[in-house]
Amino acid sequence: MLISPPYSGARAPVLAKNAVASSQPLATQAGIEVLQHGGNAVDAALATAITLTVVEPTMNGLGGDGFALIWDGKKLHGMNASGRAPSAWTPDYFSGKAAMDLIGWNTVTVPGMVSGWIELSRKFGKLPFAQLFKRAIDYAENGFPVSPVIARQWREAVPILKNQPGFSDSFLIDGKAPVAGQIWRYPAQAKTLREIAETEGESFYTGKLAQSMVDFAQSTGGCFTMTDFANNQTEWVEPLAFDYGEYTLHEIPPNGSGIAAQMALGILQAANVKQYPANSAQRIHLQVEAMRIAFADAYAYVSDASSMKVAASALLDRDYLASRAALINHNQAGTYGAGDPHAGGTVYLCAADESGMMISYIQSNFKGFGSGVVAPGGIALHNRGMSFSLTDGHPNQVGPGKRPFHSIIPAFLTKGNQPTMAFGVMGGNMQPQGHIQFVMRFVDEYLNPQACSDAPRWRIDDLGKLTVEASMPTAVVEGLKAMGHEVTVMPANSLDFGSAQAIALLGEETKDAYIAGSDHRRDGLAAGF
Repeated sequence: MLISPPYSGARAPVLAKNAVASSQPLATQAGIEVLQHGGNAVDAALATAITLTVVEPTMNGLGGDGFALIWDGKKLHGMNASGRAPSAWTPDYFSGKAAMDLIGWNTVTVPGMVSGWIELSRKFGKLPFAQLFKRAIDYAENGFPVSPVIARQWREAVPILKNQPGFSDSFLIDGKAPVAGQIWRYPAQAKTLREIAETEGESFYTGKLAQSMVDFAQSTGGCFTMTDFANNQTEWVEPLAFDYGEYTLHEIPPNGSGIAAQMALGILQAANVKQYPANSAQRIHLQVEAMRIAFADAYAYVSDASSMKVAASALLDRDYLASRAALINHNQAGTYGAGDPHAGGTVYLCAADESGMMISYIQSNFKGFGSGVVAPGGIALHNRGMSFSLTDGHPNQVGPGKRPFHSIIPAFLTKGNQPTMAFGVMGGNMQPQGHIQFVMRFVDEYLNPQACSDAPRWRIDDLGKLTVEASMPTAVVEGLKAMGHEVTVMPANSLDFGSAQAIALLGEETKDAYIAGSDHRRDGLAAGF
């Protein structure tokens, strides 16, 4: 692994025996504090995640979903804490609509994230659950200065969400978003956090907080019932494993979209991507084409596990992926539909401790603040339901109690059944695209986690168009255009290319120390001791 950063002006990686990396420095420090007070990596991740709901409200909130991959020292565990559609959401409920709404009550599924916090703490944590809320409550009650990046995201959300129930009263000051450097306080959210902490989340699903959310829904256009909340349940799942060279990439199985990253890597292997130099237009061309094919299949087949019509194993079958790779012209951009396999806005963080425990964790309100609906007590509700399909017979068709297709995906890399790296790249459909770019930088180019993050990125945006960062070399951009790609070079301050955090073991011979990195594109911080 190359420890010295190869990109000028980039951040240096952090080397330590205990480490936390997240998208906001105050949250990272909350996790470090927990480690220093006897907590383990899971305790640190939870303290960081809980704090992020306060200090980075533009990307996540108390009404979101979460997923995790946890190495307990011997085995990798997967956790799916994504919520389900309310019982009223039959296909008939949405009759007359051409597509799901993008914001508002009809995008809100039951928030699963809080139940995930509880499960993680009970199964793996060392410290009392309530102790993990200390910094989050303090920042909500006493305030913190808003960073320039978060102030920008906040300001951009106002015109879109200001008329949604509870948003303006909750997140605006005199009708405006806070500016950079302004102190933001939210005492009502501090009270909610205390309620969650003291009841170990029971209030959120069967008690006072649940009743408050249901009452608010019934009075402002939603359709939730107490039964919808009481039926929520976090699931422990077996991670999907897919080999890439000597390493294995682990992802959460559907309804998560991590399988798209694994499919793309399999297609790239079949296409012999390594014949082309790193950072060349030819290699990036193949990555883009593989991702287009993987997305075509993911959008056609991935859904709640209970309604999948094609098994995950069929989508990851090497022969099938080779047949998909054969569609790629190595010198020309293409378009792709779904194949025929044999039927059979977000925050990411990671933490690791000196005992060998590592966790890859992600939580989200989906698009920025989410639905824009904010229940009393600062519970900003996500808009994950917008990812359902209204197409009759589609595996991801909306239905009561179903989980929608999910873009937020933590990732974990192992080698020889031993942990190597916890990582993730938050940001909508950038996530599986970021995963393949990160894995290839780490595995094929031997870059350290910070350098993997710093490297210039490409992205197929939500409309399917290819965009690249301003730092992408001109020769690469021109090479891609020559192969028929319509390439848009984004401004240097673009926030479209996600935010990565990663912690890896320092080396195969160094089992008791880590090397961590945090994305320079956001406010993030990797820290350790």
